[in-house]
Amino acid sequence: MSSSGNREFGYELGEVVIPEDAIEKKVAELGADIAVDYRDRTPLLVGVLKGAMIFMSDLIRELDFPLEVDMMAISSYGSSTSNSGVVRILKDLDTDLTGRHVLIVEDIVDSGLTLSYLTRNLLSRNPASLEICSLIVKDGHSRQSSEIRYVGFHIPPVFVVGYGLDIGERFRNLRQIYSYDVEDSQ
Repeated sequence: MSSSGNREFGYELGEVVIPEDAIEKKVAELGADIAVDYRDRTPLLVGVLKGAMIFMSDLIRELDFPLEVDMMAISSYGSSTSNSGVVRILKDLDTDLTGRHVLIVEDIVDSGLTLSYLTRNLLSRNPASLEICSLIVKDGHSRQSSEIRYVGFHIPPVFVVGYGLDIGERFRNLRQIYSYDVEDSQ
């Protein structure tokens, strides 16, 4: 995919894959769906750092009932644009999950490897329930997409940046989600 001429911070980016207004609308819709399901349960939302931090911040502001938040840092990419196949916990939870209603908040599900590992790991901690909310699921890649209860967007299998998603720690602060052609950037 060649660059479309979108310029942010002096960098050429690809097409806008998800515009800011669509993100805002979808986050509000996901918040409304989660509110129906969790209003009487005080869920623990587990954000997956660093990519989900912006999505999770916006999502919890849509929820008007008691909840708790914790964060994990998981690595399967490093600074690469493809999954390494090795998943590591870089920062574990501070909260005991026993008997808790846990909602994993992910930025993007690509191969599903990281999410599969995380799900197995958290289920071993005996939560009362465990569900998944992902802003983005890449079509055709994730074997686990049917297990994701709350999905914001399905996108084609392109590398994307913005709204928390990065390449080499860059572009997380963009308000829209763009495709990023790794070959054009080198």
